[in-house]
Amino acid sequence: MTAPTSAPRTTEHPEDPAAPKKRRRTALLSVAAWKQFLDVAKPYWLGEDKKKAWWLLLLLIVLMLVETKLAVMLNDQAGEMTSALAAKNGGRFWTAVRACLFTLAFAVPVYAFYYYMRDLFANQWRRWLTGRFLDGYLKGRKYYALGADRDIDNPDQRISEDINTFTGRSIHFLLIFIGSLMQLVAFSTVLWSISHLLVGVLALYASIGTVVALYVFGNPLIHLNFWQLRREADFRFSLIRLRENAESIAFYRGEAQERARINLRLDKAIHNFAKLIKKQRNLNFFQRTFSQLTLVLPGVILAGGVLSGELEVGRAIQAAGAFTAVLGAVGVIVDNFESLSRFIAGIDRLHGLSRLVLDDAAPAGASADGDAHPRIERHPAKHLALHALTLHPPQSGRVLIKELHLTIKPGDALLITGDSGCGKSSLLRAIAGLWQTGSGAIHHPPLEDFFFLPQQPYLQAGTLRSQLIYPSTHADLSDEQLMAILEQVHLPRLAERVGGLDAIRDWDKLLSVGEQQRLAFGRVLVHAPQIVILDEATSALDSANEASLYGRLRESGTTLISIAHRPAVLRHHTHVLHLMGEGAWEVHDAAAYRFDGAEQQAGDAAMAPLPQAPDKPLAGPAAAPRYRSLVTH
Repeated sequence: MTAPTSAPRTTEHPEDPAAPKKRRRTALLSVAAWKQFLDVAKPYWLGEDKKKAWWLLLLLIVLMLVETKLAVMLNDQAGEMTSALAAKNGGRFWTAVRACLFTLAFAVPVYAFYYYMRDLFANQWRRWLTGRFLDGYLKGRKYYALGADRDIDNPDQRISEDINTFTGRSIHFLLIFIGSLMQLVAFSTVLWSISHLLVGVLALYASIGTVVALYVFGNPLIHLNFWQLRREADFRFSLIRLRENAESIAFYRGEAQERARINLRLDKAIHNFAKLIKKQRNLNFFQRTFSQLTLVLPGVILAGGVLSGELEVGRAIQAAGAFTAVLGAVGVIVDNFESLSRFIAGIDRLHGLSRLVLDDAAPAGASADGDAHPRIERHPAKHLALHALTLHPPQSGRVLIKELHLTIKPGDALLITGDSGCGKSSLLRAIAGLWQTGSGAIHHPPLEDFFFLPQQPYLQAGTLRSQLIYPSTHADLSDEQLMAILEQVHLPRLAERVGGLDAIRDWDKLLSVGEQQRLAFGRVLVHAPQIVILDEATSALDSANEASLYGRLRESGTTLISIAHRPAVLRHHTHVLHLMGEGAWEVHDAAAYRFDGAEQQAGDAAMAPLPQAPDKPLAGPAAAPRYRSLVTH
């Protein structure tokens, strides 16, 4: 292992960038809303499933055409029955009744099959789109990078709920608009043949209603619906955190504070919903007035013709039915305004997520406006080496580590120490590729050769076998080999106690933290990686277990990078990287390092000449002569 002189302490503290400005909510039926919709929807209609998608849409359109034709026939027969009753013509009446029943015999199954195919289509689209978002969300560990993005809240809700709403509503509104167009053409012909004046009144009435709905109720409802989705997700997330951290909260007796946090998020959701229902009240008043006036308008306009005998009562009923149908077609925006506003709000949220997780999105960590911190370069190499590495937290200018030069050869074991908050875990995140804000370069073997052991191991829902082989989904090891690994990590009776390797338990609650850490070491033995990174991975173990597990890793020749605070672990490492805060660091030989008074010993050693091998020189910036590497090999 080679390392130059330590970096000097930095006193610069650039402030964190200001929180991003609020984006304007997309207006209803605006060009921006249409572009957002196309960005999310287009890949399905032009991708590998496009043939199936277009055939299903064609089938739905055909069913809609048939349904519209049958609706016109039923409207005609309703008018015929009314005229027959007014004329007291029994034969004509019963003929119309038979024709109506015959039409219904086809209309009912067509109606049922149409809605079944519509929902089936939406469900298949949801499956495809959810798969696409999940691929992008998990690819390149973007799910981790999104945790630092201030614009994207609750990505889980956006994938699970907003996609479902998007696909279902997209199909719903697409078919509504196509159906409205068909209905407009079909019934306008009927209406035009009865009264030209009625058609003109209808066009004017529908236009005024649509304009009022768009300009008076449009943007406020979309804005409130957007924030309602966010507030509800935040409230649900606070309940999920309470459930997932139930034991810790119970030990702290933190119920009062948790209730306060939950109440805060609930209050925000309730307050936003109160404003939403006020706007909705006004919209309902307008919609009700708009629709109820249609009961009067046709009668008022046609009354003169009926009373003078120029128009049959049945024709007036037929005209009223056609008027209602055409008004429903041209007033579709008014009738569905509330649903459309929620739909546009959902598109806005989904489009925001798609910009960050899909293949054509900006790199994780970049802000929405393209501004980003300089990024650490990553290059493939046979062993791990850090070259002039300067590290910042995401979306922050604070310097955690400055110009770190370090080379870790196969078989080396590096122990990272330092005060809390000095950047120990942050350095591990950078090595693992989770943090990329900073400068310099990391040369590393394939990430598949790394294995990370956190202080609190992740245990998924599944069998004991799946816990042991995680993150793999299957392993070539036999049951006997897996049992032997459990014995090597000092869990010899675990399988017997829980009911075998295929037993399913709530492992987080069943196993102590020490048992969980030993099980995590078992994963290392299953996968046999070249480099193991341990972030206080033995903090809950006794000294004997800790020494035994570290000893197995060192005997196997595995390269180790550890964070630990116990002096006993020093003998399992070859070097110590001491982070001193403000970006400064030192590298020591593990044999000469002591946890107590380490700085004083380092200072004393720095005053004496250091023997150096000619093929591994130690170098460092002349501006910082008091920080010297104590690695002498």
